[in-house]
Amino acid sequence: MLRSWRAVFLSAAALTFLGAGIGAAPPAAGDRTRREEKLPLPPVFTKNAPENVQDLEQLQEHTKKVLQKVLPAVVGIRLGNSAGSGVIIDAEGHVLTAGHVSGKPGQNCTVLLQDGTALKAKTLGQNTGIDSGMIKIVQKGKWSSVQMGNSGKVKPSQWVLSIGHPGGFKRGRTPVVRLGRVVVANDQLIRTDCTLVGGDSGGPLFDMQGKVIGIHSRIGFNITENVHVPVNTYRETWTRLAKGESWGSRLFGGRGRRERPADAYLGVQFSSTGDDLRTVGITAGGPASQAGLLTGDVILAIDDTALKTRVELRQLMRKKKPGEAVVVTVQRGEEEVKVKLTLGKRPEE
Repeated sequence: MLRSWRAVFLSAAALTFLGAGIGAAPPAAGDRTRREEKLPLPPVFTKNAPENVQDLEQLQEHTKKVLQKVLPAVVGIRLGNSAGSGVIIDAEGHVLTAGHVSGKPGQNCTVLLQDGTALKAKTLGQNTGIDSGMIKIVQKGKWSSVQMGNSGKVKPSQWVLSIGHPGGFKRGRTPVVRLGRVVVANDQLIRTDCTLVGGDSGGPLFDMQGKVIGIHSRIGFNITENVHVPVNTYRETWTRLAKGESWGSRLFGGRGRRERPADAYLGVQFSSTGDDLRTVGITAGGPASQAGLLTGDVILAIDDTALKTRVELRQLMRKKKPGEAVVVTVQRGEEEVKVKLTLGKRPEE
């Protein structure tokens, strides 16, 4: 759920707090606060795709090694009634997250460690143009942290790890991990086929050395269209974020960016190829799931509007509202099935 963006005035107390972090320098790509050995990449990472069981075992074992390094630094974030994810980037307690998760500067929030420890924190700056945000833990302590990588070197087909708290932090559940690959990478965004769910927003995208290369930003309409903020923008705007500035001309930038999804939500996913309306996934607990839609159903119509493409579906959904009851007609095998459901509100991204 994306919050409204408004100009804010920080109180004197908040300004005093934020001022303490102004002098902190951003971690440079490759800098190390502790000696860390580079993990050797097994042969599977040189292949276009795993070819056998041995390759899959190599992926699994290497992923385990990366997770040992990074999981302690992946955190949940609670701000009012909203939940998101983040990652601790230095011993001072700076947390990188999405701008729509941190929201306006100067707010009290809670950072949740993997073991459920709740830490007092404060929101710092946000850039609404690219969706970057920063939070700082205000309690004293020593925090596990991870390194920032260099998103400028990220390439398509590169293996990556997406970690976060889908649905929000849940005590007793470790952060959820998804292994995937980069689809598109540039200075404005990284797109991967790592599935994201509401609550994952703000969580880290790691390379296979355990360095943060992106922060989860937008859940795609298709299952492989999930967008992450490149980590280099945090380094380049570190001073502004640490000062608690809020800037950006419009949500997620300007011309040429993806449209903001409709607020009304079905809870279905489609393949990244083609433009047909055959579902490849149904979001657990979502409107479609509750109404009994199944993976493999082909959406033919909503109410009296016949649909053939995802563009048509998107246009129709922008006219609908969360809570509105609709009839979805689907092709299921040889039969046509009509299902009544109540549209939900798109999960927080």
